[in-house]
Amino acid sequence: MSIWPVLLLLAAVILVNGWTDAPNAIATTVAAGVLSFPAAVTLAALFNLLGVVCTAAVSDAVARTLWSMADFGPYALTALSAALAATVLWAVFAWRFGIPTSESHALVAGLAGAALALGVERLRLEVLLRVLLGLFLSLALGWGLGRIFRQFLPPQGERAYRRGQILGAALTAFFHGGQDGQKFLGVLALVLSLRGGAFSLPPWAQWTCAALMALGTLVGGQRIIDTVGRKMVLLTPRSGFAADLGSAGALALCTLLGLPVSTTHAKTAAILGAGADPDGKVVGSLGAAWLFTFPVCGLLAFMLVKFLVAW
Repeated sequence: MSIWPVLLLLAAVILVNGWTDAPNAIATTVAAGVLSFPAAVTLAALFNLLGVVCTAAVSDAVARTLWSMADFGPYALTALSAALAATVLWAVFAWRFGIPTSESHALVAGLAGAALALGVERLRLEVLLRVLLGLFLSLALGWGLGRIFRQFLPPQGERAYRRGQILGAALTAFFHGGQDGQKFLGVLALVLSLRGGAFSLPPWAQWTCAALMALGTLVGGQRIIDTVGRKMVLLTPRSGFAADLGSAGALALCTLLGLPVSTTHAKTAAILGAGADPDGKVVGSLGAAWLFTFPVCGLLAFMLVKFLVAW
């Protein structure tokens, strides 16, 4: 199998990630009317790009974690194609209904399902457990930090909080680029290592990944912003700023620890922790989507590998 279909699928996943994940970074800013939607997505695109490039220049720990999660052997290109295809299909399905799912979660599930289709020995369970720990940690940290910031921020100063939300959105977009960009660079390293065997990324890799994610961000994601920023909870400028700080703090901490975490989970959990009067129906739909992400994407990748190998 040629390497080019896998690279094209990876490019598609990065574009979709910018399209469906980055709106979480700017949801509170747009919902509060601090920035218009076009201005906010431009801000997110710029800081996504900077996040990918700057983080890759400092550390590749998250990329190495994804790179080492499975050994696909002679069927590596087939398995990667299946995992990436499952991620794209799930992300587009969720976007159709305005549900902010985690492409990180979907990608990990796809890689795990593809590896299991080739044999349980192909999956490195200790690495998978580390990745899953990071995904769940993003929920706990996001919620906890969002609530803590809301409690400690003084109730006065609405104008300052509105301006602060611009900084919060920029920080969240930056660490979104750093986190998710690293994951995709890890998959790219896995593809490129089929020729040499060792972890290696060429100089153009982070810039290409950053540009694709920024381009995807510019496409939009209005439905997801409406769900997260307007429908899910009641947000004031103060609680919106607290949610921005909470999600950025959670992502920064996990990135420094080299843990691959979900930016969607971190931001949504921070909004729930900082906001008031959550809509049970919306929160329930989000929880159901997150609960089904791993089994659906894993099973889809598993079946695609079985079909492609047999075909």
